[in-house]
Amino acid sequence: MRRRRKKEEEHENVERWMVSYADFVTLLFCFFTAMYAISNIDSDKLGKFVDSMRSAFHVEGARGNALSVIEGVQIFVPANVEVESDVKDILGTFIKESKGSIDVTRDTRGVVMSVADKYFFPSGNAGLKDDSRDIMDEIASILHKYPNMIRIEGHTDNVPIHNEKFPSNWELSAARAISVAKYFVENHNIPPGKLSTIGYSEYKPVASNDTPSGRAKNRRVNIVILSEAESIKEPR
Repeated sequence: MRRRRKKEEEHENVERWMVSYADFVTLLFCFFTAMYAISNIDSDKLGKFVDSMRSAFHVEGARGNALSVIEGVQIFVPANVEVESDVKDILGTFIKESKGSIDVTRDTRGVVMSVADKYFFPSGNAGLKDDSRDIMDEIASILHKYPNMIRIEGHTDNVPIHNEKFPSNWELSAARAISVAKYFVENHNIPPGKLSTIGYSEYKPVASNDTPSGRAKNRRVNIVILSEAESIKEPR
């Protein structure tokens, strides 16, 4: 009797691996199903998938880190108030000395670092000033901290420009955004795929163009740490 029981126990131990194997196969099936689904869904469906993943794994999603990477698609958490405070701490000296020409805010796009053009460019030019490097380097250190996509927006006032290089404010605003992006890539190894640029010309003013001070506020470059909702809209 003792020998039989021993043989039965040994038989049961040998076959236990099948339970773990079945679980592993099930997990693989779920993983590849998820990858296939993501490769064929639109941004709305992706957003719903993110919500379901957070709920399943009890992820709060408000720490400024990536939630996961699946089939080359990185899912980002919102650029929230914690990020805004961090950015203000790092740029503290610049913000204090700028007297309102450097601002950090949060809106539906994410966390916005808005810098007056005088810190970056000569008048009517898209070439970066040599003394712009200090603030550019500080901003680059911030961009390295977060996995979120970055959008660089060029803005001008409504004073027409027409020269050999820039036929209009459209070209000037776009060229300025590109100059900032290139600096981050070439001098700080920010991944190019993490950046996008856009030129808004004079059509997104934040102040009246009827006064010199208002026009100065409108001539700016916005560097935006995109929120989750905005990051998902970026082309993949």
